[in-house]
Amino acid sequence: MRFLLIGLAGILSGAVQPAAGEPSTSLETRPRNAAALEPAFKAQTRAPEMRAGVRFETEQVATGLNKPWGMTFLPDGRLLITERTTLRIITSEGEVSAPVQGVPAVDIGDQGGVHDVVLDPDYAINGLIYFTFSQPGEPPLTGSAVARARLSEDGDAPSLQDLTIIFSQQPKLDSRQHYGGRLAFDRQGRLYVTTGERYVPEGRPQAQQLDSLLGKVVRIDRDGGVPPDNPFVGVAGARPEIWSYGHRNVQGAAIHPVTGRLWTNEHGPRGGDELNIPESGGNYGWPIVTYGIEYTGETIGAGITQAEGMLQPIYYWDPVIAPSGMAFYDSDAAPAWKGSLFIAGLAGRHLARLTLDGDRVVGEERLLTERKQRLRDVEVGPDGALWVLTEGSSDASLLKLTPIP
Repeated sequence: MRFLLIGLAGILSGAVQPAAGEPSTSLETRPRNAAALEPAFKAQTRAPEMRAGVRFETEQVATGLNKPWGMTFLPDGRLLITERTTLRIITSEGEVSAPVQGVPAVDIGDQGGVHDVVLDPDYAINGLIYFTFSQPGEPPLTGSAVARARLSEDGDAPSLQDLTIIFSQQPKLDSRQHYGGRLAFDRQGRLYVTTGERYVPEGRPQAQQLDSLLGKVVRIDRDGGVPPDNPFVGVAGARPEIWSYGHRNVQGAAIHPVTGRLWTNEHGPRGGDELNIPESGGNYGWPIVTYGIEYTGETIGAGITQAEGMLQPIYYWDPVIAPSGMAFYDSDAAPAWKGSLFIAGLAGRHLARLTLDGDRVVGEERLLTERKQRLRDVEVGPDGALWVLTEGSSDASLLKLTPIP
């Protein structure tokens, strides 16, 4: 069943322009958690509020979902979504399929579950999908993994055929947190896989180690092979799958529609959520440099934000919004949104819209704040509507935000 909700936002017609420095017009007004840590450059954090003036209506297309995490559009306009232990297909009218059969064993403790899902660039020919999930190892060890399978709807329920595990994060640890788990195909058909450093003390320093797949962005071929132009191919002691490293928990990834470059977001601790454009071989610093502090309030490491050879985030949040799925808006349905980056916020309980000037964030807008819900993922539909997954164990929902001309 689908419900039409009141959801008009952004009714101001003019955009508020950013001022120099960290102005009083900053959208974020709460005190910083890491008050002693200063940005490396102007406008790296606390952008001013910049409203696009787009009105939209919000529809609750489906509800009663169990921990949905990721989604992607099938060629016929239906959505393929992930849930805690399975995948489902949802029509635009809100009809939810039976659970997809043939999903491999999933460790569902804490943050574990089935995570992101994407279609093969040649899906119309081969019917292949790719999804991430928390893979059980020798108990109590777990890690993130990527499965590839053909989606079939020939039986009473959709199913996965010819399933193959093409990536398995190593080492596996006794942790059920910080799996990362977002997927993105680039224009060359290479698959980016985001991972986390698994939160526990044993995993944190491995974000800096090139012989570990913890705290990395990985780049692989569709069959799990390693592209020959990956930055660490042929480097002794380094995993050749690695694209970039020094990450904490990367839960958002999207390809820029103009430049074709990968953009990611990752969770900081208390403060220090980051937006990055991962460069080949780039080191993004965690846990040596960060704009956050420990949950106890103590500094992390030496309490520094910059170090030689370590790259800066193009933007960061303090306090955190806990960013997750994100999508660039490249539709003509809402011209004022075109070029924006939308990010689903968990702790922030809003949909962030970032106004960009090249590779810089110059404005922020917060949508869906009235719902006070944790938001897990966002996608742009074929008709230019925004589709948003809320988070919940049995009451999560799929929302559709349709711009009003």
